[in-house]
Amino acid sequence: MERWRIAVLVSAAIAISYLDRQTLPVAVKAITLDIPLSNEQFSYLQSAFLLAYALMYAGGGRLADALGTRRGFFLIMLFWSIACASHGFALNFAMLAGSRFLLGVGEGGGFPAATRAVAEWFPVNERATAMGIINAGTAAGAVVAPPLIAGILLVGNWRWIFFATGAIGLAWAIGWRLSYADPQPGPTETRSAQLEENRNGNIQWPALLLIRETWGLVLAKFLSDAAWYFYLFWLPKYLYDARGFDIKAVGQFAWIPYAASGIGSLVGGGFSSYLVKRRLPLGVARKIALGLSAAVMPCVFLIPHVPITWALALFSIAYFGQQSWSTLVMVLPTDLFPRAVVGSVAGLVGFGGAMGGIAFGQLVGYMLDHGSGYGPVFAMAGSFHVVAFFIILLMIPVVGPFMDKPPLRLEAAR
Repeated sequence: MERWRIAVLVSAAIAISYLDRQTLPVAVKAITLDIPLSNEQFSYLQSAFLLAYALMYAGGGRLADALGTRRGFFLIMLFWSIACASHGFALNFAMLAGSRFLLGVGEGGGFPAATRAVAEWFPVNERATAMGIINAGTAAGAVVAPPLIAGILLVGNWRWIFFATGAIGLAWAIGWRLSYADPQPGPTETRSAQLEENRNGNIQWPALLLIRETWGLVLAKFLSDAAWYFYLFWLPKYLYDARGFDIKAVGQFAWIPYAASGIGSLVGGGFSSYLVKRRLPLGVARKIALGLSAAVMPCVFLIPHVPITWALALFSIAYFGQQSWSTLVMVLPTDLFPRAVVGSVAGLVGFGGAMGGIAFGQLVGYMLDHGSGYGPVFAMAGSFHVVAFFIILLMIPVVGPFMDKPPLRLEAAR
């Protein structure tokens, strides 16, 4: 049962990362009393985070592969917790942007390290379930954020939000360093694992970028995360600007879609693992679950046109589908690639997702400041997952290990 303890521990780290990244969006109304922000400036702050996140997501995968899961995750969490606390010292837009950039540098390594932990600890038929548990951490952090931030604002300044969340991350880093140990391979696994590390340990990014399946994952993540980061960063602001919420109302209601996203993480991963255990081919199991997840996403088209109760329900359906989707996309590198490069592949995939978030986030800020309203924005966001699913069908026709793909074989032989 040790592997499930590790899954819960990593899930807690992901929860902290989503708590940290939600601090600014939820507290933005209080922050703007001291540091005025336009829609475009707000989008610039998110882009500063996502640009660093994208670069470090790729680099963080290499870091996790180079340092190992234990040391790599510790350093990653330590850095991003200090970066989160630094927001509390910001006096102007530029300082906020600098802190946001540093937070992205730290958090970019979180999911590659988590994906590597799954590859190390779990067999194929349990990986989607494990990734679902870990991905549910995104919901836990985002659920806690609105009421926690509202509570802190009732008794203190907005700056204490960042000091408190940074301290939570530092506590996790210390606990991880003291309690985590690398898994010990069984007697029949030791030799094969050693051969795999020797064979694939020197594979570089150029070889990975020559593989069609890598690009399929990157492009799919680019589109789906464009929608996800819009929901994640703009939901509180949408509730403030379009629905007239105050910080108390956001604290009371904004957590609901995030709770649905946690259920989606568990259901998506668990359903795919169930299909694998029922002896469906791995690719069929993954793609059925991915297709069902993508199918619910166009419901967001209706959000600007319905009462707030229905809007929150539609947000919840979309969050459910998105995190079910995300769980499955992030487990695919463990299905397709050798363990020695899983962190690197996950990093490239996350890089694509963050770049999608930047591109769409900047477009959203521009559109809203130039009078488009939220209707066209939701129409675009609701279509992205469907297109991404067809990209996966086209570019990943078969799901399964391919260590003997020519680029991998060539690099491993060097």
